[in-house]
Amino acid sequence: MAGANGAVAQGAVRATGVRIGVHGQETRFVVDLSGPVRHRIFAIANPNRIVIDLPRLDWRTRQEGPRRRNAVIKTYRFGAFTAGANRIVIELRQPAAIARSFVIPPRGAVKNYRFVLDLKPVSQTAFRASVRAPARAQGRGSRVRRAPKRRRAVRSKPVIVLDPGHGGIDPGTRGRLGTREKHVTLKVARTVRRALLATGRYKVVMTRTGDTFVPLRQRIAIARKAEGDLFISFHADALSIKSFRGASVYTLSEKASDDEAAALAKKENKADIIAGIDLARESGDVRNILIDLAQRETMNRSIHLARFLISDLRRAIKLVRNKKHRFAGFAVLRAPDVPSVLIELGYLSNKADERLLRSSRHHAKLARAIVRAIDRYIALQSKLSKT
Repeated sequence: MAGANGAVAQGAVRATGVRIGVHGQETRFVVDLSGPVRHRIFAIANPNRIVIDLPRLDWRTRQEGPRRRNAVIKTYRFGAFTAGANRIVIELRQPAAIARSFVIPPRGAVKNYRFVLDLKPVSQTAFRASVRAPARAQGRGSRVRRAPKRRRAVRSKPVIVLDPGHGGIDPGTRGRLGTREKHVTLKVARTVRRALLATGRYKVVMTRTGDTFVPLRQRIAIARKAEGDLFISFHADALSIKSFRGASVYTLSEKASDDEAAALAKKENKADIIAGIDLARESGDVRNILIDLAQRETMNRSIHLARFLISDLRRAIKLVRNKKHRFAGFAVLRAPDVPSVLIELGYLSNKADERLLRSSRHHAKLARAIVRAIDRYIALQSKLSKT
């Protein structure tokens, strides 16, 4: 699996296989490795998961679920978590405790190392007792906190924050031709970045530059730290209706524009759970970033950008047949003071869309349209600020 810079570090330990076996009451999870590794294991509740943190690995194995229904393991996933670390997240079918974990060195005819994790069923009470305590205290109460306004430094170039959806251990959707959403979004974001920089008018910040996982709230934090003037998140999802295709643009709203938008937002907002993030550890400031009065101006600006994007994208690519501008409660759009949109680039569940999303020529068309829309948005904001 590629690292943060697009390549596996030289000399990285290879993971060549994953196996699950049931032995009496215990379930054994085994990873075959080319060398020894250090590891850290912990449990997370809501939903119940076991998380294994490892050094950077070169994954040479496919992800497959357990083949026996009586195993305590429901499913598992692995991939890059940060630039220098990998993570395995095991979703549990029932509460389970870590009976033991160890690494077996090569012996006899077995030439590889084996990481072994044994799990045994326990009660939910016992499982919760094994969950690590939050690293920092949670905020008091559930009151919505007003986001502090920032004083922007005087600068000559607007800051555009580009957010390639998914990454690392969170691959997103897989297309019918095998295309991974996380790769499509990164390629499109890189193309848009080059097009923006080529104008000489913008500074561009990326929430990720390689195949690494970035938590949803951290994406927001990156945009705010950069004092972004715009935040654009890229996705390419899938639908059960294979004939449905085309691009669309989303802005934030607690009330979704339709059932499909609501379902998509619910799915995307689970990214942190997929990657084994303990959401109970989030501070009150992060957990309580919701829509309040201070955010209404930001939402209005987001809608302006969405309309420009739809207008310019329509001239370059195929959009969905109806409801091109949609609303949903995407967590990644919740920066209280950075106008934000999410562009659904197309649907990987549709072969025509998937072929286009694999095309660098199509990426260039997308980039040109997005740059035109940003130019028009910035011009409008400049005009409004002078009135």
